[in-house]
Amino acid sequence: MEHGRATRIQGDPGHPFTQGFLCAKVNRYLERTYHRDRLTTPLRRVGPKGSGQFERATWDEALDAIAARLNAIAQSSDGPQAILPYSYAGTMGLVQGASMDRRFFNLLGASQLDRTICSMAGTVGMKMTIGANTGADGEGLPQSDLVLLWGTNTLTANPHLWPFVRRAHENGARVVAIDPIRTRTADQCDEWIGIRPGTDAALALGMMHVIFAEGLEDDDYLARYTLGAAELRERAREYTPARVASITGIAEDRIMDLARAYGRAKAAFVRINYGLQRHAGGGMAVRTIACLPAVTGHWRRAGGGVQLSTSANFQFNRKALERPELSPPGRLINMIRLGEALTRSDAGVGGPPVKALVVYNSNPAAVAPDSNEVLRGLAREDLFTVVLEHFQTDTADWADWVLPATTQLEHWDVHYAYGHLYVTLNRPAIAPLGEAKPNSEIFRLLAARMGLKHPALQDDDVTIIRQSLDSTHEKMKGVTFDALMANGWARLNLPVPYVPFAEGGFPTPSGKCEFVSERMREMGLDPLPAFTPPYEFPENVPELAARFPLTLISSPRHQFLNSTFVNVESLRRNAEPEVLVHPRDAARRGIAEGMRVVVENDRGHFTGVAKVGDAVREGVVWAPSIWWMKLSPDHANANATTSQRETDMGHGPVFYDNLVEVSPAD
Repeated sequence: MEHGRATRIQGDPGHPFTQGFLCAKVNRYLERTYHRDRLTTPLRRVGPKGSGQFERATWDEALDAIAARLNAIAQSSDGPQAILPYSYAGTMGLVQGASMDRRFFNLLGASQLDRTICSMAGTVGMKMTIGANTGADGEGLPQSDLVLLWGTNTLTANPHLWPFVRRAHENGARVVAIDPIRTRTADQCDEWIGIRPGTDAALALGMMHVIFAEGLEDDDYLARYTLGAAELRERAREYTPARVASITGIAEDRIMDLARAYGRAKAAFVRINYGLQRHAGGGMAVRTIACLPAVTGHWRRAGGGVQLSTSANFQFNRKALERPELSPPGRLINMIRLGEALTRSDAGVGGPPVKALVVYNSNPAAVAPDSNEVLRGLAREDLFTVVLEHFQTDTADWADWVLPATTQLEHWDVHYAYGHLYVTLNRPAIAPLGEAKPNSEIFRLLAARMGLKHPALQDDDVTIIRQSLDSTHEKMKGVTFDALMANGWARLNLPVPYVPFAEGGFPTPSGKCEFVSERMREMGLDPLPAFTPPYEFPENVPELAARFPLTLISSPRHQFLNSTFVNVESLRRNAEPEVLVHPRDAARRGIAEGMRVVVENDRGHFTGVAKVGDAVREGVVWAPSIWWMKLSPDHANANATTSQRETDMGHGPVFYDNLVEVSPAD
């Protein structure tokens, strides 16, 4: 700090997991915070919707106008359910993302948002198998003798895990990447297995087939701590290496080699990520992979097991944070179906049409699937849209009012984690820039203008943090506000490393790892692990595949966090959207390196610069995302082609269940 201005940002060298370094994106957080385009005053729309034409306004003008319009909608014949909040994780943290905002909309009686866009399919898949989305502890990874990085570009999406992977490798572990794309992570591994998108469950079952056939399972663990081992053995018998090879595109001998390596290992660590769940069978894929460490008994040892997330270990007092009892029974709208909700008269789910949209911590114009329908909805003249933001994003361009929000450096918050077991306190380091305010304060002020006087709307941010920590759960013991103030972070009340299921104790109805799930049967799903193909699996939709024969993967660009950081010049590096095409696919289409190409299907299209190389499987194209539309040459991004269909579990998105064609641009 110098004269109230932040001058340097770095990781905490004393933190046991992050160990003093930051990812490429957060390294540029100061540049983002002090960006010349940072919003610092409220803005009122003065031009046509979508034009991005605004004028400065005062906070009093903004709050009065917004409160009057929301009250009018709430008191109309449509009622408060015509108001829809839309948020996710653009600003991380429980205070700025899941406290005062939830209280405000609950008390108002607004429609509720089903926040599914990231991880819900996999979360439900983990619950159906091991009982919760807890997973293995990365701090035990150096004790692993085999590491499978399955559907995860660790160096981009989870870089703090990489030093632990390297230590395992130095200790003799083989490190294998399983991914349709040879990512920068795969390049650093001992082996890359280029799997067809959406076929991960078939590979896991093929591995089980070999493990059972060759007696590599842990019979004692199966007998003591699992439910349905005999049924799983029979199911795996159906997935011969030959059948799995035909589904996954992986050679039989590689399937058998991987299965034997996994079966012979004593503590294999499987890191899976959210990409492999973004297709029709995403929940089943995660559920099936999650069975593997119980088949082989790898849960017994540090460094063994599977991790999708560690988030379910964090037992904050969510009821105290969100106050769900303030909300009357109402409708739930899935955030990935925003386009339908805004363009269909019944919102696609019954109830009144959406008349007001309040967006914070998200940029749905860019990140929501089927963006063309989302934009049609945002263009409605009768839709009142308010956006809380740091920058004039694609979504903010469609707003009636834009309110300046604070960044992580300017407000209080408390954070849980996806990949480790440490609670983090976020203390304001600088004063808010200009007239920016924390989300929590904006909702407090708006509630007051609307005449909402419940005491829960009066709590300040530090009080909210203390309320979140008021938990009786054993894992939260010792995680106090004073401890966080003293050190900045605190480990959950768990041993190091944490071996959650060494002796069973799964938080499932049976208390065991459930290979057979009665809950899934009640959901109308196969109770056993199975391969559920993508909606747009070429073999199953031959007519569609004839027109659109390539599967598009649009996972995040290394320098972007979904649509966050896209406007930071040093991270964009004067680049523009790219499309990586396999050489044989490129040759068939007359595509050369550097050529501008069109990626399209019946939902829409976008353009990019062609990159030709064998870092993708034949039949797969990769368009690193998520670009702001206004920063793209044709004002479109990959979500012009994605659909609003839902996964088998958790109602999640199917971003990578997406057939397209790629051709030279005119």
